[in-house]
Amino acid sequence: MTSSKDKQFEVQKTEAEWRETLTSEQFHVLRKHGTERAGTSPLDKNYESGTYTCAGCGTPLFTSDTKFNSRTGWPSFFAPIDGGVETSVDRSLFMTRVEVHCARCGGHLGHVFSDGPAPTGQRYCMNGVALEFNPAEQTQA
Repeated sequence: MTSSKDKQFEVQKTEAEWRETLTSEQFHVLRKHGTERAGTSPLDKNYESGTYTCAGCGTPLFTSDTKFNSRTGWPSFFAPIDGGVETSVDRSLFMTRVEVHCARCGGHLGHVFSDGPAPTGQRYCMNGVALEFNPAEQTQA
């Protein structure tokens, strides 16, 4: 696990630059480690084919093939795209959890838990506001 606080990420912006490019809710989650209210993201119930990217920098993070309904109120995945995310220990709120952040910009995405489905047993519980969904291109017959 890496520490997102100590690492120099490829995408570097000042706090003012992040505030200019993100909505207030995205800034709260991605840059201040906030959490959106459960059940508020339309991405939780999105099961279209496509790729989920970081709302901060566009890095591909998850594919729709790994998404599942965790019934938690947040978009959940059983595996990230290789190299898209990194993890660190989060000891806030009087508990120890594993934080998931974007490997390219360091944006806070959510947490990973070991109560997910096969084949990994992992549940990457992500804040929908930290993600953008890019539908798979439709092929025309």
